[in-house]
Amino acid sequence: MDLAVGYGRKTVVAGINQEMLKGQFICLLGPNGSGKTTILRTLSRLLSPLKGAVYLNGRMLNDLNSVELAKTLAVVLTEKLSAGLITAFEFAAMGRYPHTGFLGKLSEEDIQKTREALLLVNAGDISDRYFNELSDGEKQKAILARALAQEPEVIILDEPTLHLDLKHRIELIAILRNFSREKGITVIVSLHDVDLALKILEIVALVKDGAIMAWGPPDEVLKEDTVARLYDLDRARFDRKLGTIELINSSNGRTAFVVAGGGTGTPIYRILSRSGLRLMTGVIHENDIDYHIARSIGATVICEKPFRKIKKSRLRRSSTLLEKIDDVIDSGFPIGSSNRRNLKLILNAVEEGKRVYTLRSRKAAHNLYGESAEKLIYCGGCRSILEEIMYRET
Repeated sequence: MDLAVGYGRKTVVAGINQEMLKGQFICLLGPNGSGKTTILRTLSRLLSPLKGAVYLNGRMLNDLNSVELAKTLAVVLTEKLSAGLITAFEFAAMGRYPHTGFLGKLSEEDIQKTREALLLVNAGDISDRYFNELSDGEKQKAILARALAQEPEVIILDEPTLHLDLKHRIELIAILRNFSREKGITVIVSLHDVDLALKILEIVALVKDGAIMAWGPPDEVLKEDTVARLYDLDRARFDRKLGTIELINSSNGRTAFVVAGGGTGTPIYRILSRSGLRLMTGVIHENDIDYHIARSIGATVICEKPFRKIKKSRLRRSSTLLEKIDDVIDSGFPIGSSNRRNLKLILNAVEEGKRVYTLRSRKAAHNLYGESAEKLIYCGGCRSILEEIMYRET
């Protein structure tokens, strides 16, 4: 309680007073150097607390002997391991050390527990291969199998996804989630993946400036302003509803207006923003994915309340913005009763002689816009829209 962690006389994080329950999946989030690893090392008894104490099942961690600790707690750190000429099975079997007795000989039960651990982490097919010949993702599975073979109540992992590709990162997090749900193991990890934390984890702790900045369920803790303060974001914005971080469009150059909806505007926003164009978009309903992405990117967004028919006032505002913009994009948005008025934006832009790019087929455009469809610039995708705009610019 009232735990302070650090090195020597230097306190890194203080005032830690959190309770972790059996079977919870807990994540420490924070910038590099914030103290996540120091906290995990202290929880693992690799570092002594500078103040306060760590309790496990009501007992002080320091009161447990090494065998008791190994039966209760498994630790996976970020250091890359070189295990010599042993197989993945032999490596995982090291986790049975607390259960093997003085001579360290594996019993049939130990062998079976090791096999089960490898299967639980989807590593049964690598058990006979040498550890040093495995890929990073396969090594991480073997390391997890070793931890699981201990039959611990708590597993602590420091940046377990650090050296993994996307597939193995997702697979690893799914495995850890199953540990907590099905085995009742308390899993404590440090991560940088805010999106994964929001979508998968049960509890997050935000660590910054020598303290636990926030603690609780991710849907309550990971708010836009909180994530911005946590990582000092000034050129990106976090959207908690989608769990994404988008770079903010800060261009002062040429502007394009995107008439979008139903997620059709999102890829257009991103490719144009990356290319330095300023963006305006509308009229977008506030429950539309395009609204959230455009807002995160920093586009000027004309919006309407969810499920409501677009008001004429919103349409007029969009039309006013369009008057000063030469490039207008019809994203091919699906049309319903609530957003049908957006078609007038396209028709008005055509009548005013603006360059209007569309992702619709010629047939679909003719059905919607009649003769005005002949004046549209037909594009096969977002890249071709960009090329048309940039070609005109040159």
